[in-house]
Amino acid sequence: MKKLSGTGIKVLKIVHLIFAFMWFVGALGIMLLLTTLSTQESHELYMRSLATKRLDDLLIIPGALGCLLTGIIYGIWTNWGFFKHRWLTIKWILTVAAVLFGTFIMGPWVDGNIYEDVAKYTMDNSEFFSNVHNTIVWGGVQIFALLFLIAISVLKPWRSKM
Repeated sequence: MKKLSGTGIKVLKIVHLIFAFMWFVGALGIMLLLTTLSTQESHELYMRSLATKRLDDLLIIPGALGCLLTGIIYGIWTNWGFFKHRWLTIKWILTVAAVLFGTFIMGPWVDGNIYEDVAKYTMDNSEFFSNVHNTIVWGGVQIFALLFLIAISVLKPWRSKM
């Protein structure tokens, strides 16, 4: 199969980095919203939940899917391949795991805190605060996983072939 030219690889790298930046900044933004804003009134809880969902929809989801797509392009149309190096294999496993976990576990927590009825945004809504707590805990894990992915992408440890 024909490979990308040097310029094509540089463009791919820029696009991949933009998507990674979107994913990371979106996750960090959600974490900051959930941990630094003191919200108690129903309208405050609603707006924080809406802002969290917007960050998820506009930054995290396209960023994660963009990273996955550009990673596939890297694997097919460059000499890096998919599993040529241990660090690439680890990067693929963690990326797919992070996307699946975000989609099927964390996504429902974020989406589950958007209610049609503003009256449901109360300080005694245990499901709401359980979703917030889970998003904070596992969002922190996701952020560290993303930092690890960024680090191994730059450092490229374990370069020997498997």
